[in-house]
Amino acid sequence: MNSRENVLGRIRAALTDVPGTERPQDVPVPRAYRRSHAEGDALGLFAERVADYRATVVRADVKEAAEAIGRALTGRGMTRAAVPDGFPPQWLPDGAWTWLRDTPPLSVAELDQAGAVVTTAALGIAVTGTLVLDAGPGQGRRALTLLPDYHLCVVRADQIVGDVPEALALLDPSRPLTFVSGPSATSDIELDRVEGVHGPRTLDVIILTETS
Repeated sequence: MNSRENVLGRIRAALTDVPGTERPQDVPVPRAYRRSHAEGDALGLFAERVADYRATVVRADVKEAAEAIGRALTGRGMTRAAVPDGFPPQWLPDGAWTWLRDTPPLSVAELDQAGAVVTTAALGIAVTGTLVLDAGPGQGRRALTLLPDYHLCVVRADQIVGDVPEALALLDPSRPLTFVSGPSATSDIELDRVEGVHGPRTLDVIILTETS
């Protein structure tokens, strides 16, 4: 008996006492499992986990979003960046910046030459330090955040949830979801880390809070 026959045999044995008329929806699935492993300050945990991935994390008041974005881009030597449709215009700093709009869609060469992209996010997940993009307003199509070498992502504090189950409950599974945990990186068989292979080499995250 080969492995395939062994697996199928075990499945048949497990189904021997299941009535032939039973359907999957007839059997309730327990949902009383733990929804989150985040404890205490989810915002602080998110910032800590994102930084663990070698990304830079900055907190700023939402009223100072433009200044924070300008400082981040200047610190990386960037003077031009791709900006998706729907990105809040009041968050873009004034000055000698070149904002590349994706309408009509920028070509691969234009995105590669842009060097940077500035986006919002759909959610942030504290436990895993993950940003979730769903191609919504301010996020744009997936190519925008994969081709430029530098991604500056702006996420509001109220968009950060504790753990993955909480995030999945809020996301639309029919949308093109991208989960970003730090800059793009991979390792070869000798565990030599190489960054920027499958996406941006550098990731900066600005967390916007709102004071009363």
